[in-house]
Amino acid sequence: MKRIYPYLPFTLLLFCVPPARAQGSFDVALGFGTQRDKATGLGIDVNTLGSCTPSPAAPTCEATPGLGRLFMGFQGDAMLNKHVGFGAELTFQPTKGYYGPLQYRQLFYDFGGLYAPINRKKVQLRIEGGIGGAHSGFTYVQTSCIGMAVCTTQSVSVGSSSHFQVHVGPSVQIYLKDHFFVRPEFDFREVPGFTNQFGTDHVLGGTIWVGYNFGEM
Repeated sequence: MKRIYPYLPFTLLLFCVPPARAQGSFDVALGFGTQRDKATGLGIDVNTLGSCTPSPAAPTCEATPGLGRLFMGFQGDAMLNKHVGFGAELTFQPTKGYYGPLQYRQLFYDFGGLYAPINRKKVQLRIEGGIGGAHSGFTYVQTSCIGMAVCTTQSVSVGSSSHFQVHVGPSVQIYLKDHFFVRPEFDFREVPGFTNQFGTDHVLGGTIWVGYNFGEM
C-alpha cells in the first residue's frame, strides 16, 4: 500500500468519470514546470549524516538546497457540466537531485474540485483546489573499489518523509486545434511540516500542461 498511494487519486478518477456528452467532458494532460521553496540554511554532515550548520569551521557539513529543478506531471479532469468538475494530479521530479551528501526526489499528488467561471469554445478560465500529499525520498550513493580494476556503485535508501498538502491552481486553458489545448497554471501548495526538509511550508510553482479534451467542442 505504501508504494501505490500517490496513484490512488487517478484510480478513483477513472471509476468516477462520466461518459463524455454535450455538457460534460474529460481532459488528460502532460505537464512540465517547477515547484520552488527556499533552503533551510542547515546542512548534513558527510561522515555522520547528522544535522549541522554550514560554516568554514565545519568542512564536512554540506548545505541542503532549496526546492527547484524540473518537475513533470500527469493530470486528469472530468467536467460534470459547463462550470463544475473534479480531477487528480501527480507532479514529480523526473531525476534525482543532491540534498547535501544525499540524493532526493520530490513528489506531490492531490485530488479535488474544479470551477470554470469562464468556459468558452476556445478558452477556459479554471480554478482548481484539492488536498493530497507531498513525498520526499532520500538515498545515499556508495562507491567501493577493489584496487583499480573493479568499482561498484550502490544507491541505498536512507528514508523518506510524507506530509499532507493543500493545492490551489488557477489556470487558463487555450484550445490550439480541435480538442488539443495548452494550459499555463500557477501553483500554490501549503505543506504543514515541510520545514523539516525546506525553508517554508509554502511552495510556489508553475506548470505548462499540454493535453487533449474528450468531449463536444
